[in-house]
Amino acid sequence: MSPTGRVGVGVVGAGVISDQYLRNLTTFPDLDVGFVADIDLGRAETQAERYGIARFGTVEELFARTDVEIVVNLTVPSAHVEVALGAIRAGKHVWSEKPFALDRRSGRRLLDEAASRSLRVASAPDTFLGAGLQSALRLVAGGRIGEPLTALALMQSPGPDSWHPDPEFLFQEGGGPLFDVGPYYLTTLVQVFGPALDVFAASSTARPQRVIGSGPRAGTSFEVRVPTHHGALIRFRSGASAQVIFSFETYRSRTGFVEVAGSTGTLVLPDPNTFDGDSVVFDADHREGETFPARGSTSSRGTGVVELAQAIRGGRAERANGEQAFHVLDLLVAIAESAATGKVVAVESSFEKAPPLALEWDPMTATLA
Repeated sequence: MSPTGRVGVGVVGAGVISDQYLRNLTTFPDLDVGFVADIDLGRAETQAERYGIARFGTVEELFARTDVEIVVNLTVPSAHVEVALGAIRAGKHVWSEKPFALDRRSGRRLLDEAASRSLRVASAPDTFLGAGLQSALRLVAGGRIGEPLTALALMQSPGPDSWHPDPEFLFQEGGGPLFDVGPYYLTTLVQVFGPALDVFAASSTARPQRVIGSGPRAGTSFEVRVPTHHGALIRFRSGASAQVIFSFETYRSRTGFVEVAGSTGTLVLPDPNTFDGDSVVFDADHREGETFPARGSTSSRGTGVVELAQAIRGGRAERANGEQAFHVLDLLVAIAESAATGKVVAVESSFEKAPPLALEWDPMTATLA
């Protein structure tokens, strides 16, 4: 018999991002967060105590618990697949922080392993489930700008080394602006246009070394191992196209910009790294723009875990599903490969785009008895 009632959750990884997740996960009524695991047991204990979670311990202890159905994987990118595979082999569903994986082979292996055990793998970003982007997607689906044709997406900043106390992993494999920030923007674009077809890209690295700007290790230098700027042209199977820039190389910050031009209007979407924000439409009758406030839930990170839990109980597909995450990974890798080779790279994977959420959906509403 399938389980019923609230869904048990365990968290792996008690680092910086865990604060945002645990603050929210412990307030969602359909979830029961019962365990925090980390290789640093002291850090796991601190987070468990801070958020009123009864148990903490090792990853192996978490995997052994029968009251945990979903493992929320907040480890560093290089460990995402290893931890997720361990959870699946222990009979758990997985929610993983982005990026889903670092390469196509391991990402596909993860999906296949989950499918063979009738388990689910879902992945951040879940920002597209927030009121801001959901409201924008409803405008697109309702024909407010006609047929979506082109897009421009920009994320430009000096980089996280100035504020993050332990930024090295953001400049190693699985990091950089492409893999660290790109998933938010690319997930938004495929929600608008559907699957990508191919890409052509270029990249650069401004500084081979960076210096930590805050925290107890401020002043420490470290090596940059990935490009810190990517620019790409993406073609979609629908015939649409998008230009994107992801950069840690400019001191003029321009973040959160996504603009979609359609056959009858242009839509400026909210920041894809947030769960809120207005949409603005420009057309022949609104040259100065018509503002559409966000409507719906603005709950933050962890929203996708609730939607996954409800999908498990309801026997339906979750929206932030593994196939979508794998397609975004495929697109990320294709951009990196194109930049490295100077050639157009095909995006072979695909996925089925989910319809917008019902306006009244709210992760703070109890639905599981």
